[in-house]
Amino acid sequence: MTLTPSRDAGPLIPRNRSIHPVPYDPDYKTSVTRAPNLPLLSMESTPSEETGPRFGHARLGPLDNNLILNWTRGAAPAVGERILVHGRVLDENARPVPQTLVEVWQANAGGRYRHVKDSYFAPLDPNFGGCGRTLTDDEGRYQFLTIRPGAYPWPNRGNDWRPMHIHVSVFGHSFGQRLITQLYFEGDPLIAHCPIAATVKDRSALDRLVAPLDFSMSRPLDYLAYKFDIVLRGRRQTMFENKLEGM
Repeated sequence: MTLTPSRDAGPLIPRNRSIHPVPYDPDYKTSVTRAPNLPLLSMESTPSEETGPRFGHARLGPLDNNLILNWTRGAAPAVGERILVHGRVLDENARPVPQTLVEVWQANAGGRYRHVKDSYFAPLDPNFGGCGRTLTDDEGRYQFLTIRPGAYPWPNRGNDWRPMHIHVSVFGHSFGQRLITQLYFEGDPLIAHCPIAATVKDRSALDRLVAPLDFSMSRPLDYLAYKFDIVLRGRRQTMFENKLEGM
């Protein structure tokens, strides 16, 4: 891994805060203690934000983007409905972001993560690790072969359930472009009932987190495909909590 300047010179484009989740929402109870309690500031970018890591193909294995086989290194497949998730990574000006690292992690088909603190009753799949990674190609394209993650309950209100989702991390060309988000699936009725999804108040912005079916990339008698294009915010530093020195 090396640090390289972003391919474009100049300050980072300001983030549009209106389409991002609200930081404080009482229905999402952990946001009450996490949310900033002072106004946010936008600072001018510096080389620390305008440069970023560049990852080489040499560090990626042949099964890194195949979550069905990568945990057992091809010895046995994971249990569940096979799906293909694919799309493009674009910058805020609709240009492809090539050779950038995309990482995913998710629950198994029963809705359980391979994590020591996951106490959901669903069983662990011994053949599923739940994470993968890949590099975008020269046109910003990426894809993962995986299983459809299950929904699961979480201790928020009396009977809250998370929709089926996949966590996605994109590094972009600079630290200021770093994005971590969630991918939901077309037609999942739990999206409308999820307090985390409801923190995105703009319905059109929430719809952009929902991957539609893509039959053009599905394989008959094998898997369905979902298309999820990822647009990075552009070239400006993230917001910081406005906390006075010494407070």
